[in-house]
Amino acid sequence: AIPPVASTEGAATPAAIAPAPDNAPLVATPPAVSGEPVIAREARVVGDGSRTRFVMDLTGPSAVSVFTLDEPYRVVVDLPEVHFDLAADAGKAGKGLVSAFRYGLISAGKSRIVLDATGPVSVDKAFVLPADKGQPARLVVDLVKSTRTAFLDTLRISRDRDRATAGHEREAVPGPAPNDGKLRIVLDPGHGGIDSGAIAKSGMLEKTIVLAFAQTLKEKLEANSRYEVLMTRSDDTFVTLRGRVQFARSKHADLFISIHADSFSGSDIRGATVYTLSERASDQMAASIAESENKSDILAGVDVPEDTNEVSDILIDLARRETKNFAVVFARNMIKELKPAVRLFKRAHQQAGFMVLKAPDVPSALVELGYLSNPDDEKLLTSPEWRDKTAVAITRAIDAYFRNRVANMAASEALTSGVGEP
Repeated sequence: AIPPVASTEGAATPAAIAPAPDNAPLVATPPAVSGEPVIAREARVVGDGSRTRFVMDLTGPSAVSVFTLDEPYRVVVDLPEVHFDLAADAGKAGKGLVSAFRYGLISAGKSRIVLDATGPVSVDKAFVLPADKGQPARLVVDLVKSTRTAFLDTLRISRDRDRATAGHEREAVPGPAPNDGKLRIVLDPGHGGIDSGAIAKSGMLEKTIVLAFAQTLKEKLEANSRYEVLMTRSDDTFVTLRGRVQFARSKHADLFISIHADSFSGSDIRGATVYTLSERASDQMAASIAESENKSDILAGVDVPEDTNEVSDILIDLARRETKNFAVVFARNMIKELKPAVRLFKRAHQQAGFMVLKAPDVPSALVELGYLSNPDDEKLLTSPEWRDKTAVAITRAIDAYFRNRVANMAASEALTSGVGEP
């Protein structure tokens, strides 16, 4: 019989962890399951700095696969979609080789748990115990202390296998831009799925607030028949930073707006801020917020490839420069429209190196609606009246931006063609 998983009580040493069955595979696939969704009821970490076990109680069997990532050290556990019904503070503290963990949807029909490791580890076993004798089914992941050399060897093998698989997959090539006269706006509700973003003291999640706001803004914009409005996510799923940029480019977006509601040290920080792209941040606060937002993929257990997109091509460089200029014009329009209706941060337009703003051919801006670390801002961010008023102001800013841009393009074309010359 399979020994029961040790409880969290008194589990301070490796001896307190019941051994995994010798035949438990690294990737365990149970028999076919019913159509009922699996629910995670409880999760815990037991062990010490030599051997640590992660346990999650489930309402039924589930397939599981595990891999590791570095910079920082992480263990990623993927499962079919699981509904997580855990305590609000689950995962904030760990034990032994695990300092913390996160969980949530990573894509449609797929859930993920990310264990933050305190150093190099190896996955000894990962399996799901079936329900037995009144005990629930349990996901079990056993970690043992390793060396950096051994960790990187395992990681290299995994990456080589993934690259070989990816080599047989064809990348989707976007088709030509539709010739329908529409102006395409991509709204990007930040975070989602496993990445909750900022969390207010009340427990309110950034990912929930910004999705609700984006949906309101979309409704306002769609009242103008000239606009086609698309969203990088329309539900609680995770989208990589690179995926958000690629989505905007594949849709031939004329404007990209990433929507956030961050938190920052000090509850006196409040007000809306509009960011545009620059490798040199306006100040240390802007740099810190950009650094935090750029970690979204890392927190979600995504293997972030090296940025090989810095192409030294004069045409791309010119396009990028023009795009940045358009983004700055839009940011100023947004601040002008927001100012009468919405409280702004003391320096309302700032710049920083946000990865999500790096499309070279799509004018992009990131708006921080407010700060969940400030109680007054949190009240506004969760208010339907405030959401409606702010969405109307941003809609006016978008209208003004496109109106001026079309007028400038017409004037430029007239000069180029010689129209109006004496």
